[in-house]
Amino acid sequence: MIRQVSVFLENREGRLFEVTSLLVENGIDLRSFSVADTKDFGVLRLVVSEPDKAFEILKNAGYSVRFTDVVAVAISDRPGGFAHVLGILHKNKLNVEYMYTLVSTRNGEALLAIWFDDGVQAEKILKRERVVVLDKAAVLTR
Repeated sequence: MIRQVSVFLENREGRLFEVTSLLVENGIDLRSFSVADTKDFGVLRLVVSEPDKAFEILKNAGYSVRFTDVVAVAISDRPGGFAHVLGILHKNKLNVEYMYTLVSTRNGEALLAIWFDDGVQAEKILKRERVVVLDKAAVLTR
């Protein structure tokens, strides 16, 4: 499992820049992100090189932050690679709450971060089905 930092933001100009600038100023590498928004607020989900440090920096700057564990998997970067993993999830009745791609690739594979209601169970099933589940080192190193 990978620690994701979620930041709750007002939906106004400049907020994403403020957050990413804080990370840059503190030497934290952004490995992936996702933004979901409504009219008034947004949720910025981040996978970063130093999640604990990012959490503290953002919290001390007044942002509402929390940790969420996501499962990172490598899928074949070819037609049908994504559908194959989705088929495994469907067959095992695993509900995906959200997912997004990670910045880097690995050995010709695309990388995904996926959040499940029960990430531990999802990780077990994915491994049993021979889906490559990545650890922190595999995701955060270049």
